[in-house]
Amino acid sequence: MVGTGLKVMAAGLFMVFLILAALYEKWSLPFSILMVVPFGLLGAFLAVWMNGMSNDVYFQVGLITLIALSAKNAILIVEFAVIKHQEGLPLAEAALEAGKLRLRAIMMTSLTFILGVVPLFMAKGAGAASRNSVGTGVLGGMITATFLAVFFVPFFYKLLEEIANWRGKKAGYPSTQTSKETSDKTNV
Repeated sequence: MVGTGLKVMAAGLFMVFLILAALYEKWSLPFSILMVVPFGLLGAFLAVWMNGMSNDVYFQVGLITLIALSAKNAILIVEFAVIKHQEGLPLAEAALEAGKLRLRAIMMTSLTFILGVVPLFMAKGAGAASRNSVGTGVLGGMITATFLAVFFVPFFYKLLEEIANWRGKKAGYPSTQTSKETSDKTNV
C-alpha cells in the first residue's frame, strides 16, 4: 500500500509540475512553486505522528490535497514576482515585493481553509477515524506550508531564476533580466 501511495503522490506532483510549466511556459518557475510542498508534507507527517495516528489511505488522500493547496500559496507569490520582474524590478526586489503584496491574500485563504478543516480534525462518532486522519494531516501540513512558504518561496524564486539565467547564458539563450538590471550592470 505504501508503494502505491508513493506512486500516486509522485504522479500528482508530476501533473502539477506539467500544468505549471504549461502555464508559465518555463521550466524553472514550477520548481520554485513545488519546493514548498515538502514543508507541507513535513507538517502533515509531524501532525499525524504527534497524534499517534498511522499512515492510512485517508491520510494519503489528504496528502494529495495538500500538494495542491501548498502549491496554491506559492503560485500567488511567484505570479506577482514574475509580474513585478517584468515591470523592471530586479529579481530579489520583485520576490520580496510579491511576498509583501500577497501576504494578506495567502493568510486569509489559508486560515479559512485551516479553520474549515478543524471539524475534520476534531470529529467524533461513526466514521471519525477517517475524518480525523484526513483532517490531521491536512491541518498540520497547511499550517506548516502557509507560514514557511511566505518566507521561502521568494528565496526559491530568486535562486532558481538566477540558475535558469546562468544556464541560459551558458547555452547562449537570451537572459530574462530586465533592461533596468542590464543597464545597472553596464553603468558600474
